Amino acid sequence: MPSFDIISELDQHEVKNAIDQVVKEITTRFDFKGTESSVELTDEKVIMTSESTFQLQQIFSVVCAKLSRRGIDIACMEVGDAKGSGKLMHQEITLKQGIESVLAKKIVKLIKDKKLKVQAAINGDKIRVTGKNRDDLQDVIQMLRNEKLEQPLQFDNFRD
Repeated sequence: MPSFDIISELDQHEVKNAIDQVVKEITTRFDFKGTESSVELTDEKVIMTSESTFQLQQIFSVVCAKLSRRGIDIACMEVGDAKGSGKLMHQEITLKQGIESVLAKKIVKLIKDKKLKVQAAINGDKIRVTGKNRDDLQDVIQMLRNEKLEQPLQFDNFRD
């Protein structure tokens, strides 16, 4: 029986390369000369540090440009509030991976509302869709690509 998985993953290597490019650009840009601006990548967070909120916004626009140029959908970012401690301002960007249960239930409901002859099952942080007809599975993929969801989706493990 044909099936595929709906996942939401990031290529960590590309994220690391994009953040390295951001750091390189910040150190060479004229408007950041003499400031204590930095960007660092932890497991699933990007921490931006600078002296003002305007500079944080400038760093954020560079981060968005470099990530999108590397093929990473910026819809996976959840931007936190800017917090100040003394002279420096900090802002965190959380990179979302995996499909949370609320979004998974919403996707399954969308698939069932379409009235196609497929079954969708939630398996941890991914969704397995199975059906008898390959065309129905491709219709599900097309429908989900056209939907405006809060997280980018990838379709993996397509089997006949």
